[in-house]
Amino acid sequence: MTGRVADRTNGFTESVIREMTRLLAVHHPDDGVNLAQGFPDFSAPQELKDAAAAAIQGDVNQYAITWGAKDFRDGIAAKTKRWLGLDIDPELEITVCCGATEAMISSMLAIVNPGDEVIILEPFYENYGPDCILSGATPKFVSLRAPDWSFDWDELASAFGDRTRAIVLNTPNNPTGKVFSRDELEFIATLCVRWNAIALADEIYEHMVYDGLQHVSIATLPGMRERTVLINGLSKTFSVTGWRVGYAIAPADLTSAIRKVHDFLTVGAAAPLQAAGALAMSFPDSYYHKLCAAYEERRDFIIDALQKAGLRPIAPRGAYYTMCDISGLGFASDVDFARLLVEDVGVAVVPGSSFYSKPEFGRGQVRIAFPKRMETLRRVVPKLMALNDLSVSRSPA
Repeated sequence: MTGRVADRTNGFTESVIREMTRLLAVHHPDDGVNLAQGFPDFSAPQELKDAAAAAIQGDVNQYAITWGAKDFRDGIAAKTKRWLGLDIDPELEITVCCGATEAMISSMLAIVNPGDEVIILEPFYENYGPDCILSGATPKFVSLRAPDWSFDWDELASAFGDRTRAIVLNTPNNPTGKVFSRDELEFIATLCVRWNAIALADEIYEHMVYDGLQHVSIATLPGMRERTVLINGLSKTFSVTGWRVGYAIAPADLTSAIRKVHDFLTVGAAAPLQAAGALAMSFPDSYYHKLCAAYEERRDFIIDALQKAGLRPIAPRGAYYTMCDISGLGFASDVDFARLLVEDVGVAVVPGSSFYSKPEFGRGQVRIAFPKRMETLRRVVPKLMALNDLSVSRSPA
């Protein structure tokens, strides 16, 4: 007799990121600082909240069109044209989903057959591996190497083959903050064209790029418009992670399949929040420039604080996370360090092992998120400095 649960669930665990949030609530419900989960502790834009409230009061409370309200899809197409220069047909090439997370799994289920291979660059956002397993695909992992998180071009090229169906590409990257260069993306594009592979491009941090760098979308490169699924959403750019409104942009044939999967997974995203999303798509360029500058200030502040606390952060070039090297602090593992930090210090971070295919690859790392008020980041400094007062004997040798 077989077990009571499907075999596919044995290949992954529940989210470690969300687990750290829960542990912080248990051990430090009043004074803890959550640098684990990537959500802001400051307000979303007032005009966005007003638009959502007005939509609810205006009775935009029933199902929207399954693949997205027309005004929102029109807005997505207009914003994509403005920022990426791509002409998108909102009627045939956009699917609005319940967050970028659902956009990714809907897209993967729509294009991947059991037995196909999907290439994932690691460390990776923890959903990508389980998405492959749930799709019946075999993930093939290629390393990003610290401190610049570069990949070996020969290693990546050798990962592609006859069974390769897709590559998951996240730039700016979670958890590393890597911003892929045009040269790197052009190399990946040549491999996709050569092997007729789809790029599943998670670009939800596109407006958080620092140090004068520019976000380059692989969809804009030769041969890639027809073989890219662009995944994005409202969560990060507009500080509304709880709204769960994302979208996938893809050629019409891929979109048709994505819409079918999306329909039977979730039916549709929240109608009043899509109405507010339509307004968000019209925000002026100045909004995005201010957003980026504010996050770059936070990055610089937290990197300095982490260095003083002995955590050896690797400064990210984009997104709002930093990976820290804790290998010299005397802890047996990243999990031991993270648990001590959340229990004794009241700061939640994510063990690095949760971002790798093999836990040992991340044993000496933790991920720290900094989408917080400067007040919060200043408050966390003495907590981080308290690490210097904790006896290393508290952790297993």
